[in-house]
Amino acid sequence: MLTEERCRLIIQRLQEKGVVKIQELTEMLEASESTVRRDLIDLESRNLLRRVHGGASLVANRSQEPGMEEKTFKNIQPKNVIARLAASQVLDGECIYLDAGTTTLAMIPLINAKGITVVTNGLSHVEALVNKRITSYLLGGMMKSHTKAVIGSIAFQNMDNFRFDKCFLGTNGVDAEWGFTTPDPEEALIKRRAHQLSAATYVLADSSKFGEVAFAKLFDLHEATVITEAVPERLRQSIASKTKIIEG
Repeated sequence: MLTEERCRLIIQRLQEKGVVKIQELTEMLEASESTVRRDLIDLESRNLLRRVHGGASLVANRSQEPGMEEKTFKNIQPKNVIARLAASQVLDGECIYLDAGTTTLAMIPLINAKGITVVTNGLSHVEALVNKRITSYLLGGMMKSHTKAVIGSIAFQNMDNFRFDKCFLGTNGVDAEWGFTTPDPEEALIKRRAHQLSAATYVLADSSKFGEVAFAKLFDLHEATVITEAVPERLRQSIASKTKIIEG
């Protein structure tokens, strides 16, 4: 079994159980204890798990999403820069998708394009869009009170009624190897589907998101353009080799 396949299975088991023992992993992977230990050291170096006595555990809070109120007051200046850059990508007459999130919400007052149509899964977003007299559609489905995002199977099915020129998505992690990630698998499904239905995908991420890996993968870096205020210099080469970057 290849190293990356073993690592994928280790992370999958950790996501199921939270903590696993080395003995359990050796049996599951049919690998030696020394091989498993090397894999755990490698995964810990990538901040994907934490080694504990006799095994490993998930990195704390990897699957927890900050609330809308909490995120509103974090990294305000970078978000404004990113929102301005993102809004400038919207052209007259386009149909776009706006993901729920504070940075995409900040885009709305800055959009100057005429005759656009917007689909969103953000409750706060549709209110702002209506106030600006932009034609807008709110996905139906289950409202996630923590982030005011519509998620679930009904929202997922609703999306198939639309096709987008562009979509603008938030993320919690941007990593050269693990791609774009977010804590909630339900939100990840909606983001991924918007990406699949769009001619072009833009992922909005401030500099604090680079090098981070959350619980649920969206897609690989090469599948989207990243909009950010700044890429950390230590990660610039590895990120720039995988994706196009629009930087403020």
